[in-house]
This record gives sequence, structure tokens and C-alpha cells, in this order.
Amino acid sequence: MQPPAKRRRRRSLALDLTILGVVGAVLVAAVFAAWGVIEREFYSPSAFVERYVGLLADGRAADALAMPGVAVSSAELEAAGLPPTASDALLRSDALASLDDVRVTSEVTEGDITRVTVAYTARGYDGTTTFSVERAGSVGLAPTWRFAKSPLAVMSLGVTGSMSFDVNGFRVDKRQVSPDGMDADPLAPVALLVFSPGLYSVSVDTAISSTPGVAVLSDSPFHAIPVKVEARATDQFVSVVQHKVEEFLTQCATQQVLQPTSCPFGYFVQDRISDLPTWSIVTQPTVAVEPDGAGWRILPAEAMAHIDVDIRSIFDGRVRPLSEDVPFIVKGSITVQPDGSASIVVTGPDTQ
Repeated sequence: MQPPAKRRRRRSLALDLTILGVVGAVLVAAVFAAWGVIEREFYSPSAFVERYVGLLADGRAADALAMPGVAVSSAELEAAGLPPTASDALLRSDALASLDDVRVTSEVTEGDITRVTVAYTARGYDGTTTFSVERAGSVGLAPTWRFAKSPLAVMSLGVTGSMSFDVNGFRVDKRQVSPDGMDADPLAPVALLVFSPGLYSVSVDTAISSTPGVAVLSDSPFHAIPVKVEARATDQFVSVVQHKVEEFLTQCATQQVLQPTSCPFGYFVQDRISDLPTWSIVTQPTVAVEPDGAGWRILPAEAMAHIDVDIRSIFDGRVRPLSEDVPFIVKGSITVQPDGSASIVVTGPDTQ
């Protein structure tokens, strides 16, 4: 029969081992729980997407572009039905708008793809974007992720009335981003890669033309975003054109002929004239202009000239004075030079 002291030591040892086992189990559970928290916070699909959107919110365009699955090739764009020559001119910090209140609202896994939806505020506009994420590998125990579908989008931007425009304050010239370079069609839209999510405000603000601007929210990854902006002539530009037209017509009126050369007015007579005619401009046209390709056109406008001349009859030789108002139409074209200056050509229905 064992002594009581030995039995007590065995019971104490068994109790100690049980306690150690429980503590060990608790520690293991705590480690797994802690790892689960760390994985969700730093190594989950949601954490991956949050990191990308956070970089955009911080204005770190280059770092966001470097994340796995963001950058795209021409072949990938073409396969998705997007312009393969889309310019990356807007994939920079200078063209980013602010993003605030970024938060993940859902994470749904379907097979190998996890769809993460993020809500945010872009300059006062509330938006949501859903990203497709897939497993890329692992680093030790930590999984790594990549975008299964790039979060970039393509803005198809058509701007009339100007070859240059601003996107979020960043100046872009069509000839710099078009694959046709200096031969870029002024009426053809240009394809520009943009980040999703992102708010892009497009405007024109030059001495010749301007527009209040159009704000577009890029919230659908790997989609086309059509945008049209029509610039209007500035009051200053219209005033300059008005002055040039009046100056041109006044100069036309100095020609003492019935049909002033290259001018939009004239007078026909069947008889002879006995002296040189005198012209004057009674009513100058009110000029209005509108975009026309890379330049502008002067819309047809009514004006009035006046002619004074003595007419000699070919039948009896008598001379009679002629004093008559001559209505005419003014139109024209305006070519904007690369240096920003404008060449104005005034014509009429019968002049070129």
C-alpha cells in the first residue's frame, strides 16, 4: 500500500499537467486567434484592396500603380475591348483628386475570386467600387494577393474647341496623348487610363475658350468612360474677333471699286460709272463663333454697307447719282496656331 504522501504527489503532478495542458491549449488558441486577426487586418483580400485605395487617397499614384495586377498591357486592353493605345498621362499624383472616408463594406468569395466592395467619398461625391482579387502566393505563412481584374479604367475624352484641357488641374494636350501625335484629329476622342476609384474633373481654361467643366467618377474597374466637353469662346476672344472683323470691313470700304477684292460685299451695274465709287460701313455685324475642328468658325451674320457713285447711262450718256445701302453676309474661319495665336479669315457667301 502506497504512502499517503506519494499519492498526494501523484495527484498534484496530474493536476499540474492538466493545468499546463489547458494553458497550452489556451495559448495555441490565442495564437491562432491573433494570427487570424493579423491575417484579416494585413494579409486578407480586404486589407489588400484597402491598401490600394489608401495609396490613392494619399496621392501616391506610382505606389498604387505598382501593386500586383494594377498595370495593364496593350494586349490586355485590346482583349477587354478597350483602346490598346490608351495613354498613361493621368496615372500620376498631379491628376488625382482626394478620397476620404474609405471603408470596406463587403467581401465575398466565389471560387478563386474574392470580390471586395469599398465605399468612399470623392470631393463630396459618395461612391462604391467592387474589386476582383485572387491569390498570388505566399510569403511564409502570409498569403499574398493581386487584382484579378485591373482597377484601371479608360476615359474616352472628346473635347471640342480646344486642343488642350485640364484634368483635376493637370494640363493635357491632345497631340501629346494621341497616338497620331501632331496629326491628331481635333474631333476624335483621346483614350486616357485612369484609376478606379477616382473623381476626374475635365475643364478648358484658355484665353480663347473655356468651360465650367465636367466631373466624372471612375468607379468601375476596366471599363470605358465616355466623356464629352464642348468649350465655348471666351468673351475676350469674341471681342478680339469682333474688332478684327470690323477692322477688315473698314479696310474693304477704302477700296474705290464696285467689287472690293476679297471682301464680302459689292455692287453690280449694267451701265458705266463716271467716277470712282465710295464705300462706307453702315452696320457692322454682331460676331458669334463656334468650334470647328481644331479651330473656330464665324457664324453667318448680317451687315450693311453703303455705296455712293455716279452712273453714266450707256444709252443716252446721262449721269445720275447712286446712293444705296447694300446688305451683305459675313462669315469666316479662325485657325489657332500651335503658339496659341489665331489667324482670322473673313469671307462672305461669294468670297473665299
